[in-house]
Amino acid sequence: MAQLLFYRGEQKLIEYRLQAGRTSIGRADNCDVALPGEAVSRTHCFVVRRGDAYEVIDRSRHGITVDGQNINRAELRDGSEIGLGPYRIVLKLESEQAGPTAEAVADRGFEVVVDTGSQAVVIERAYLVVEAGPDEGSRKVLKKNRMSVGRRLSDVRFVDSAIVENHCFLRVSRGRVMVEPGDGAAFLDGARVRSITPLYADETLTLGNTVLRVERTQEEEVPFAKKFGAMVGESKLMLQIFGVLRRMAGHHFPVLIQGESGTGKELAAQGIHEHSMRSTGPFIAVNCGAIASTLFESELFGHEKGAFTDASSRKDGAFHAADGGTLFLDEVGELPESAQAKLLRALESGEVRRVGATDVQYPDVRVVAATNRDLAEEVRQGRFREDLFFRLNVLGVDLPSLRERPSDIGMLCDIICRDLHAEAHVTEAGLDVLKQHKWPGNIRELRNVLTRAFVMTGPRIDTKHVQFHSIDGLGGSHVASGTLKDAQKGYIQTVLDKHGANRSAAARELGIARSTLHYKMKKLGIQ
Repeated sequence: MAQLLFYRGEQKLIEYRLQAGRTSIGRADNCDVALPGEAVSRTHCFVVRRGDAYEVIDRSRHGITVDGQNINRAELRDGSEIGLGPYRIVLKLESEQAGPTAEAVADRGFEVVVDTGSQAVVIERAYLVVEAGPDEGSRKVLKKNRMSVGRRLSDVRFVDSAIVENHCFLRVSRGRVMVEPGDGAAFLDGARVRSITPLYADETLTLGNTVLRVERTQEEEVPFAKKFGAMVGESKLMLQIFGVLRRMAGHHFPVLIQGESGTGKELAAQGIHEHSMRSTGPFIAVNCGAIASTLFESELFGHEKGAFTDASSRKDGAFHAADGGTLFLDEVGELPESAQAKLLRALESGEVRRVGATDVQYPDVRVVAATNRDLAEEVRQGRFREDLFFRLNVLGVDLPSLRERPSDIGMLCDIICRDLHAEAHVTEAGLDVLKQHKWPGNIRELRNVLTRAFVMTGPRIDTKHVQFHSIDGLGGSHVASGTLKDAQKGYIQTVLDKHGANRSAAARELGIARSTLHYKMKKLGIQ
């Protein structure tokens, strides 16, 4: 996977992992990489990938350089340096390595997740609508990052005899549709497409005798998956949650997993990592509830030698260790207020500064957080920052308690017993007793009960061998959805007011896509 390394002088600012298609660089909020500065145009240049080749195209009035030479367009090689105002941009080509299987890694950059729940997701998708031609009135969904357009052998097929195989290609990235030239002639509003060009909603694409427009729709889906990572279940509820988690894994946004203690939040986080494009990178887990407030910065951001009394050497933090992978922040609801502010700054800016250091780093990290607290209620009580809650809860899911999924207890018993001993098993009568229990400790409690029964009585676990600990209460409760909606509406309105109703700037501060902000504004009644 290729990367662009951004520098200002000798200071390294950020590493940007190039996706398929075209990457826009400039001052505007809607660019893939936004750089401030008067010497930077709104859309300054494009870096385009065609197969294994890379090219930079200047689109500014300020100009660019490639390896010190003023140039409008040039091929890029490993180590090529682009000069853009006060910035240096270096292309780094990484050698292709054997990675996980295609099934394990899902890149769903062709769609935008605008809302999530425990059982469904709202997806914004792009369609091609045929306005004229033999296929008039039909709609073609774009469900890959790159699709061929043509006749019988292409991904998107038309009966128009003037269209050839691989007539052109369509790329979809974060909901944006781009046209790539192929073996036929493609025209955007009458001008022939000769390089990768964006296709906007108000433009027509003509192929042969067929006239097309792009259309975006938002749809609620209930995805299903039979399992997810190390998580198992056969109830309808869990199959839906596995589907939602798998869908989340294909994106790069932060995820907040909420659920009672023992419901498998860390397993869900590991599954998200394993099914993501980051699966070959590190998975770093940090228990926020076990870190002293005075050591929080050092644990997450690292420290320099001599930064404090016990700092005998330089140390990397969890953000550095998770570079290129996933950082799992368990028990994030336990963070003290001072630590919440520091975490929020790192998430908003991408900057990580070691304690005692003057320079900053920009590790490429996806954050997955988990908590057994009701964070919406914690926000209401003033114990958790509202802005941090919404920054973490871009994609959110609630894991159900074991008492909500009693039909899964039999399968879970089989798996736990298999780990204990080849002959370990629960009798039918014993299973009936287990299904009647309320399981305040959830799957962790079930494992402990079966382990204790096996150790005390042997592989046959019957009713008389099952013993439960008495635990008062059934775990945390959930705040009414109306309260959460009111809090979310108020926070989004505050951010919009701060930016003078500039939706691009507001979406950027909220850490969500602009289309997601539009959806949430409509859903919450924000004008």
